[in-house]
Amino acid sequence: MHTQQLTWQQVIQQAITDPGEFIQCLGLDASLIDAAQQAATLFPLRVPRGFVARMRHGDVNDPLLRQVLPLGIETEFTPGFSNDPLGESDVNPLPGLLHKYHGRALMTMTSACGVNCRYCFRRAFPYDQNNPGSEGFENILRYIDDDKTLSEIIFSGGDPLMVSDTLLATRVKQLEKIPHLKRVRIHTRMPIIVPERICSELLTWIQASRFQIILVVHANHPNEVNDEVKHAMQKLRGLNVTVLNQSVLLKGVNDNAETLIALSEKLFDAHILPYYLHALDRVQGAAHFDLPRATAISLHKSMQEKLPGFLVPKLVEEKAGAKSKWMVQC
Repeated sequence: MHTQQLTWQQVIQQAITDPGEFIQCLGLDASLIDAAQQAATLFPLRVPRGFVARMRHGDVNDPLLRQVLPLGIETEFTPGFSNDPLGESDVNPLPGLLHKYHGRALMTMTSACGVNCRYCFRRAFPYDQNNPGSEGFENILRYIDDDKTLSEIIFSGGDPLMVSDTLLATRVKQLEKIPHLKRVRIHTRMPIIVPERICSELLTWIQASRFQIILVVHANHPNEVNDEVKHAMQKLRGLNVTVLNQSVLLKGVNDNAETLIALSEKLFDAHILPYYLHALDRVQGAAHFDLPRATAISLHKSMQEKLPGFLVPKLVEEKAGAKSKWMVQC
């Protein structure tokens, strides 16, 4: 008997949001529940069940679990970490718009994500002050139209692919009326976490757009890239969509060369090109993921020694007020 596949919206609706259920589902020690619930009051838990199925049952050190399990340590204050590590409040000219770098501007399409990663640099972002609504979006369009240096718009969030395809198609059509724009870049974890998101409605508006579309997905560990992800990526082939990946270097998740090398190989097998390996953005609540920069440099050097150049992502970090991402160097 053929089982009907869930829509991506149904997958999101059925995601696990209760720390107790999550810990019990994976057969983990119940003593973790109280701290997880406490941390989830600061930054909620959300994990789709398909992503949970990729985790090792009973293994508290599973690299996918570590990315999403709320821990009591998140509630501790860490000097040198902040709620706005990239200084985004200083480059937020309009609600829903960030303009940091020359030639491109970023739209925060939504506050929602398909999964809440515990290291998220926007876990404390003031989304309530950055909801432009219809009237505010007109202001964003005027801002973009007036700045002829802009050639690329980045859809971000939250996760922009949590927005309906009807609204995304409408926004893209509005942007297409601005002649100096060439590209739309979509930063999203959804195709990795919820591969059902690469649906016919999404493909339809992408195919119809005059823009070059760049999809920047986000996978940190080779176990995230399963057959469903590969199948989703296959749907994008032939639409002239450039698919890139950015990872974050995370202690206890991917802080060894073998894992990073395997990730690059697995991404490329899925027709995704490794793009950036980010040093952690030092947001409060994520200090337990941080690694010394010397470790990051050593790991990156090992990747260079074992992989062809096109499979080695650039090792970068973001600094508040900088004109571009910084290459991490000795």
